Formats: sequence, C-alpha cells, structure tokens
Amino acid sequence: MRTRSLLTATLLAASAVTAAQPAYAAAPAVRITKIYYDSPGSPDYGANSSLNGEYVQIRNMTRKAVNLAGWTVRDATRRQDHIYRFGTFTLRAGKTVTLRTGRGKNTSTTRYWGRSGGTLAYIWNQTSDTAYLRNPAGKLIDSCAYNSSRQSYKVC
Repeated sequence: MRTRSLLTATLLAASAVTAAQPAYAAAPAVRITKIYYDSPGSPDYGANSSLNGEYVQIRNMTRKAVNLAGWTVRDATRRQDHIYRFGTFTLRAGKTVTLRTGRGKNTSTTRYWGRSGGTLAYIWNQTSDTAYLRNPAGKLIDSCAYNSSRQSYKVC
C-alpha cells in the first residue's frame, strides 16, 4: 500500500511540474522563409526583371502536400492590389514556392504576382514591411517582418 501511495504522489508531482511549464505554439505547417525586398540593381524603374528580383519564399514544413488554393500573401498596406491569392496550387511536402512580384509563367516552384507598371508596381518597401500568409478562411498562418536598409533580404 505504501508503494502505491508513493507512486501516486510522484505522478501527481510530475504532472504539476509539467502543467507549470509554458505551452509553446507549434510552428506553422506552411511558413514564410525569406523575403527579398530590394531587387538587385539601381535605380528601380519597374522593369519586369527588377520586379521579379523581389520575392517571398513559402515552404511546406510537413511531409504531406498542402493545397494553397485561396491562400493569400500581402504586405502591411491595406491596398487591395497588394494581395496575392493563390489559384489552384499544391505545395508538395518539404518544398518551397517562390512568389515573384512581376510577370512570368507559373510553375510548381515559382508563382508570379503579375504586377507591372513602373515603380508603383513593387510590393515590398525597401526599408521595412511585413509579409502576411493567410489561409482561405482569413486566418493568419505566418508573418515575417523586416526593418533594415542595410540588407536586401530577410530570412524569416
């Protein structure tokens, strides 16, 4: 009987210690991993090659494909033309998709925002901004902020 009481007391003490530990949120299954916000070269006139020099990379951290149809990427502005919505697209397990600002042919590893029209076509500010990734229901899945004029990219 004494052994059972000692075992019960030990289990209760262990569960109290476990409960006192902080709970950490699990990392998102799909994450923003990099923002290249200052395309190479100067000055930025909005040529398609320059627009495609700025991009966001999104990685599937799981071992299963994730359907990104209806997911959105946006910056910190509230402008509707600064929202990219994925059409039919599946991000394979462990893979990364690069979302480029300009125009091009969509592939399984690169998507294009489709923006054109000079300097106003850029999405990412060159000194500070935030990228937001949301699922089709509008739930924030991940974000990545930067605040630097000394670099041209941010690893998230």
